[in-house]
Amino acid sequence: MTPLYYRPAHELVADLRSGTLSSVEVTQVFLDRIKAINGEVNAVVAQAGDDALAQAKKADDRLKEGQTPGPLHGLPLTLKDTWEVAGLTCTAGASSLHDYRPKRHADVVERLIAAGAIIMGKTNVPVFATDLQSYNKLFGVTLNPHNTNHTSGGSSGGAAAATATGMTAVEVGSDLAGSIRTPAHFCGVFGHKPSRSLVSFRGHIPGPPGTLGQPDLAEGGPIARNAKDLELILKVIAGPRSLDDRSWKLDLAPASISDLGQARVGLWLDDPLCPIETELADGYQALAAKLESGGALVSTARHELLDLSRILPVYFNLLGSMVGASLKPRQRRQMLWVARLEKWLKMLGPMTAFIGEYGRGVNQPVHQWASRNEIREKMRVQIDALFKDFDVMLTPITPTTAIRHDHSDPVFKRRILVNGKPRAYMDQFCWIALATLLGLPATSVPIGRTQAGLPFSVQVIGAPGMDLTTIRFAELLENKGLAGFSPPQEFP
Repeated sequence: MTPLYYRPAHELVADLRSGTLSSVEVTQVFLDRIKAINGEVNAVVAQAGDDALAQAKKADDRLKEGQTPGPLHGLPLTLKDTWEVAGLTCTAGASSLHDYRPKRHADVVERLIAAGAIIMGKTNVPVFATDLQSYNKLFGVTLNPHNTNHTSGGSSGGAAAATATGMTAVEVGSDLAGSIRTPAHFCGVFGHKPSRSLVSFRGHIPGPPGTLGQPDLAEGGPIARNAKDLELILKVIAGPRSLDDRSWKLDLAPASISDLGQARVGLWLDDPLCPIETELADGYQALAAKLESGGALVSTARHELLDLSRILPVYFNLLGSMVGASLKPRQRRQMLWVARLEKWLKMLGPMTAFIGEYGRGVNQPVHQWASRNEIREKMRVQIDALFKDFDVMLTPITPTTAIRHDHSDPVFKRRILVNGKPRAYMDQFCWIALATLLGLPATSVPIGRTQAGLPFSVQVIGAPGMDLTTIRFAELLENKGLAGFSPPQEFP
């Protein structure tokens, strides 16, 4: 029998709404789970246990009084420590914010609470959510529950590890450079990066506390142990910001597929600029073969933008511009020198293709940003034609499974191993770039484990606005036994 802490959130909500389970009971189970195992993983870094139980009792009382329950009635969950929750510390992993307690909920948090969710605590991130590993001086290192010698990923690493170990029903992460998709891939859970601007970032750090603007490239989205829960949470957190809801309402396009046998599946599984581990490539090809044998139309996707030499220069440039706004002058000058010396730095070891564009983006004037942005917008229109032929496209997420912990400085000197050969650390940004740059929905779906026992996922990318299609495809894979979450062996 599945322990309550591993049950799908949508099943828990159904029982909570019917009164079969009490919110106090469910909340206590998750709090006990955190107490029992968090010390072995270090995913949850702040707790609101007493308040969560008090809110759970109120939820139970409202149900007894006959009030209509919300879509997340009485469901306890944790949140990535970049979302502001009034009364709880929100550090974004930075020592300078160790005492910061916001007075107002982030928009995402307001939506979750309005839907009936109960916030139990916060999960670990790298400093200001700027690494692919989750560690900081305040709270230490979050470990991968499948092998504690490896990272859980970043920046939503605590969120993915907490979800994978049953310390939370679901999570909400944020994704600028794969920060939902990569931890989900590393920890063997589902994650979804939504289409552009579906989820408000008001109340997210970074930017600085009080920031009202919607950042370029970044999106907020759910992390869960099954695909159906992704849809459940996305429909709660997506929608216009408070001033915008006077002029538009959320109306997500329905899924374009209802059966794997009807699906038109494109494959983009290799690119010379960013090779992937053979074991992952074999896993993706095996999945494609199973889909084809089940009736799906599977073929190699061909489009001029399915080429990292086209995607990475624009992506890294705009990423640099977005991040550069928060850098100090000294840091911007350093990045400028990296850009200027790019071709010579390659002589010192492997470098990610076009990473010099990041340094140029950090320092470029606004007219150059505008030119790159227009290139991006034209690409966004171009890529839509691909999805006239395919419902979804499958790609890798990173070149490897979860890497071993490596907190050495400077970051650009770090290396990963791909098929036994050293590659640049920043190669882990390459395969997530297409969906991020063009604002496409992308769902991370766990489809297997390596011989070493580490989970790996495939990235399911859809046309702009077709979030429910990529999530439905993930659900169909799950229903056919071609994908799914398996608890870490050490945390049954």
